[in-house]
Amino acid sequence: MRTFFTALGIVLYLIYSLILILISKFLRGETKQKFITKQVTMFAKTAFKLTGSKIEVKGLENIPDGPVLFVSNHQSNFDIPIFLGYLNKPLGFIAKKEMEKIPILSTWMRYIHCVFMDRSNVRNAVKSINDGIKILKNGHSLMVFPEGTRSHDGKIGEFKPGSFKLATNSGVPIVPVTISGSIDIMPKNKVEVRKANVKVVVGKPIEVSSEDKKKTPELAEKVREIIKENL
Repeated sequence: MRTFFTALGIVLYLIYSLILILISKFLRGETKQKFITKQVTMFAKTAFKLTGSKIEVKGLENIPDGPVLFVSNHQSNFDIPIFLGYLNKPLGFIAKKEMEKIPILSTWMRYIHCVFMDRSNVRNAVKSINDGIKILKNGHSLMVFPEGTRSHDGKIGEFKPGSFKLATNSGVPIVPVTISGSIDIMPKNKVEVRKANVKVVVGKPIEVSSEDKKKTPELAEKVREIIKENL
């Protein structure tokens, strides 16, 4: 029943959000951005609360002002609403190309500056990274899951170094984020929703330099170890 009511609640909220999308068409500039951020945060928290889960967040004070590249491990489809709802900073995501085809949801994803990436197409992947760099340089934060997919068992997989070019080529700091427990809400390849205890730990920001452009594998491993230590 929890799965049914969670899915129903999310679908109904998305349908209701059509009205909010219409309202946003009449807004401009900072007013529009604040409206979008508020609505996305409310939706994300609602989606999480529908699961009956509890959350503990540590280290929010480590998030600096200005744009950052959040880097996190990936356990569940609920990671994204958790981060949107509880990191207290507007952010978009590097998302798989398939999500661009989802009605309503894809509109909101574009609003928050998400980048859709087709990892099977090298040219598209490079373009997506360049688009992400522009978004960061324009003052918007992004989050990336460098494992490239959700974990089957909660353990952290290998980090692909390519996504770290988002930070080294834009000059924004990297903020490592560790999430645990979300895998218990909805494990990969499962459709059952269960309540769980989720913990999010935000690490201290890592400043990048031009030298790091040549050392993305080392940078990826450094960030991975920090995230792993907080798991």
